Amino acid sequence: MKKTMKVNVGGHTVTLETGWLAKQAGGSMVVSCGETVVLVTSVTTDYIREGIDFLPLTVDFQEKAYAAGNIPGNFFRREIGRPSERETLTSRLIDRPIRPLFPKGFYYETQIIANVLSADLTNDPDVLALVGASAALHISDAPFAGPLAAVRVGRLNREFVVNPLSEQMLESDLDLIVAGTREGVVMVESGSRFLRETEVLDAIYFGHEAMQPLLDAQEELRELTGVPKREVTIPAKDEELRTRVRELAGEKLTSAVKTPGKMERSKRVSEVRDEIFNALGEGFSEEQLDELSAATSDVEREIVRRMVLDTGQRIDGRDLKDIRDITCEAHMLPRVHGSSIFTRGETQALATATLGSRMDEQRIERLSGQTWRKFMLHYNFPPFCVGEARFLRGPSRRDIGHGALARRAIMPVLPDFEEFPYTIRVVSEVLESNGSSSMATVCATSMALMDAGIPINEPVAGIAMGMVSDGDRVAVLSDILGDEDHLGDMDFKVSGTKEGITALQMDIKVKSLPKEVLGRALEQARDARLHILEKMNQVIAKARPELSPWAPRIITLDVNPEKIKDIIGPGGRVIRQIVADTGVKIDVDDSGRVTIVSVDMNAAKQAEEIVLGLVEEAEVGKLYLAKVRKVTDFGAFAEILPGTDGLIHISQLDATRVNKVTDVVREGDEVLVKVLAIDHEGKIRLSRKAALGKSLADNQSD
Repeated sequence: MKKTMKVNVGGHTVTLETGWLAKQAGGSMVVSCGETVVLVTSVTTDYIREGIDFLPLTVDFQEKAYAAGNIPGNFFRREIGRPSERETLTSRLIDRPIRPLFPKGFYYETQIIANVLSADLTNDPDVLALVGASAALHISDAPFAGPLAAVRVGRLNREFVVNPLSEQMLESDLDLIVAGTREGVVMVESGSRFLRETEVLDAIYFGHEAMQPLLDAQEELRELTGVPKREVTIPAKDEELRTRVRELAGEKLTSAVKTPGKMERSKRVSEVRDEIFNALGEGFSEEQLDELSAATSDVEREIVRRMVLDTGQRIDGRDLKDIRDITCEAHMLPRVHGSSIFTRGETQALATATLGSRMDEQRIERLSGQTWRKFMLHYNFPPFCVGEARFLRGPSRRDIGHGALARRAIMPVLPDFEEFPYTIRVVSEVLESNGSSSMATVCATSMALMDAGIPINEPVAGIAMGMVSDGDRVAVLSDILGDEDHLGDMDFKVSGTKEGITALQMDIKVKSLPKEVLGRALEQARDARLHILEKMNQVIAKARPELSPWAPRIITLDVNPEKIKDIIGPGGRVIRQIVADTGVKIDVDDSGRVTIVSVDMNAAKQAEEIVLGLVEEAEVGKLYLAKVRKVTDFGAFAEILPGTDGLIHISQLDATRVNKVTDVVREGDEVLVKVLAIDHEGKIRLSRKAALGKSLADNQSD
């Protein structure tokens, strides 16, 4: 039977409905706001995936063209192939806060599918899908420790707004999605325009307060329609085996995890693990060997976490706030438009910046229609950067997510397109990775853009923060290593300028995060960011005054739209000839904007002169060298510009009386004329008499 809950969230009515669609799914929820409707289903299988030690959770967010009343524009006229970037990012957005709320050791295949059924292009479906995923899981038999809710927070006129409409977001200096449980915040995703740490913190907890009605609604729906949670037996840990591991190899593991260098540390830990297996694993079954491996990992985790909490020292010898050694270099690649290498400890990113024209913009197809992206940032994580050998594939969800985060961090400092009419593409190649390659990408990108001569407002840097907690004590770590990310409780990425924050992304492995800890992490991140910016500024602090000699030069002209046909010519003959003669690229849009692109500025100027000649309009009082096209009894028609004719009346042919037009001019003659007048219909009166004794050079003297 259909059950419905309506709640007010920030002045908008959000409706949650269950019991009428997709009833064979483990959990099904329809969430709507305005005319945006999302169906979210969850299914958890009755069998465990063998041979894994993680939750096999998959999340797929899907936007179908029909939701906005469209038909797909591809050949097949249906949604095919890889998910769009937006679908991938929203799938990750749903996955990240939900995954930690399943019990450790729960290895049942679980799938969440969110389908946008209707899109009003005003209320964004992403936060609705996240709420729906939580609600679908909460009423199902899956052992999900929810409910969870999420809202978007914007800021208009310095006032926070919950779930702002799409048109409001155009004026907002904050785009923050916060997800949380009743106890606290579990995930943050944000882009902003230089907000201070205290402002961001206030926005996060403003959102957490606003989401409470959504949590209440899910609890009520569970009471009305929820099924009993399945009895899942998580195998108890063999504490005796863990004690034996501690006694046998505790000191060796402590020594091994302190080994300097990621690869050396990994090798030493592996050697100790082998010793443990040789000493304790003889005669063990495969299941017992898995337990021994888990026990060894648990002891290693205990050692690292206790070291941080008891002594304030980390596995590489740093204290909690220390940043690893930083080295930077710019302009090391001679032929690319801009390049940089940013190295922090054992994490290294190479960024290249490439400039293009409007013709190089990326076309983005969304439910709202087609848009064009002028700034692209692509993140690549090849296997060699972590010492692995595996097949190269297309960008993973992680690659797309990290690239989007770095792009969000950089966007606020880019110049307006009117000021700098270039399409920009940055590629970040991660050459080494031991923690926070996405934040290294932000730093390298900032430097590559300045090296390319792109006038960004301020340099941008990023840092990843971590946390270790035993419930009573909390340690916030600056610039975390990969092992600290794996063994710790938080991954909190913060990017910004010296003025404020431009992007955030926070994920935690505990059930919630206290406000005091989050505030401490933001302040500690600010200190780290300023330290990194200082190091970057020693290499390059602002954009180079000139573009790379290999970068294209762009000239833009705004012409009368009626003149477009003169530039293109019959069948495109004129524009093709300009390209052939000068070697430039030319783009003409319907508004009359003409873009000329060439690495050779002289060629671009030559093409500009040709185009200006084609679109030039007659000016009263100006002299022109005209070609006589037709002779009549009352005068001669002469072309003063391509496609522009005027009449030289017989009375204006000479200073003396003219009896016959052909006594002065004939068809094909070139004569100097002056424009006397242009009437409201565009008819032009010319005079040869007024031009006698003058030359074209007199136009400049006038």
